[in-house]
Amino acid sequence: MNLLEILRFAIRGLTANKPRSALTTLGITIGVAAVILLVAVGNGASAAVAASIQGLGTNVVTVSPVRGGGQSATARPLTVQDAHALIDPIGAPDVKAASPVVTTTATAAQGQTSYDVPSVVGTEPAYFTTTNREIADGALFTAEDVAAARKVVVLGPTTAQSLFGTAEPVGRNVLLNGIQFTVAGVLRAQGSTGPQNADDVAIAPISAVQNSLAGYGSLSQIVAQATSADAVSLAQTEITAILDARHGIRAGGTADYQIQNSAQLLATRTSATETFTVLLAAVAAISLLVGGIGVTNIMLVTVTERIREIGIRKAVGAPRAAILGQFLAEATMLSLFGGLLGVAIGLIGSRFTISGIQPVVVPSSIFLAFAVSALIGLFFGVFPANRAAKLRPIDALRHE
Repeated sequence: MNLLEILRFAIRGLTANKPRSALTTLGITIGVAAVILLVAVGNGASAAVAASIQGLGTNVVTVSPVRGGGQSATARPLTVQDAHALIDPIGAPDVKAASPVVTTTATAAQGQTSYDVPSVVGTEPAYFTTTNREIADGALFTAEDVAAARKVVVLGPTTAQSLFGTAEPVGRNVLLNGIQFTVAGVLRAQGSTGPQNADDVAIAPISAVQNSLAGYGSLSQIVAQATSADAVSLAQTEITAILDARHGIRAGGTADYQIQNSAQLLATRTSATETFTVLLAAVAAISLLVGGIGVTNIMLVTVTERIREIGIRKAVGAPRAAILGQFLAEATMLSLFGGLLGVAIGLIGSRFTISGIQPVVVPSSIFLAFAVSALIGLFFGVFPANRAAKLRPIDALRHE
């Protein structure tokens, strides 16, 4: 019996019970689709994080407070004065700009429309150039607005759309937690990073935000800009020296703040998203394993139901290899069909945004998932196929 005849018998066997064959492929289909889609989600999250951090620029340094850090007697919060102290041509010649940042949330209202803004940022004008935020409509607030604590606000495009729809927001008033602010401008779209949307933001003078919304606690962070990408390490050293002196951190002591640059943030978050992707792939692999066990169970049932057929074929001279090949072919074809369906579902699913993340399909995951589905058919089909091949013709013909 040649290969074509083995395949012909395998196809006949599979089509004899179409509903069962379809259900058998379901586990493999789900597993392959899960591998492709979950890896794509992890890869998309990693790409979004990388794009967001790279969008800040390669010369950005971020200083954040550390809760409980530092020596208990000298631990201090980050202050606006700390940020201003970093602009020192003598002590920090490699620091181009530094902006204090306070972040809070607020409920915005405009007319009958109410909207929860997830990020209300209080800062100074240098923040916009440091973080590469550009104005699309209207104007940014100025240093004079900060000095006078004027209640003006620059909205991200998502926030502006949510509050004003298609209407012109510049010059109109909006309430933030019941406090009236005037919209000075709308930012150019920057895009979202997973669940965090950089366009869903309201940015106002830090003095106004502290007065009306956030209070005068520790800063959320200080965003500094080095003079160039090559000067980031020097800028970090200079920032550390200034803040250690201001916070009374002695040599060898634990600082009450931490400093990171965009490259460090990218490395940290990329590592986290890669771990996340591996975990997702492991979950998907379990689905494939379950699908393989399903193939074994169904093929064992199939062998049991077709014992008399096997006996007749052996009685007329079919060799053991032909019986073994037929059932291995059936199991493999089931897995390959499920793999093809899984690839199609995974590719279709990756076209949709999932939890704010646009999946990015990894071509290698498609080939790997499909190859694994074929191997699963071979591996989990061996036992039932071998059982069928070992049947003695006389015993098979006597089977009821």
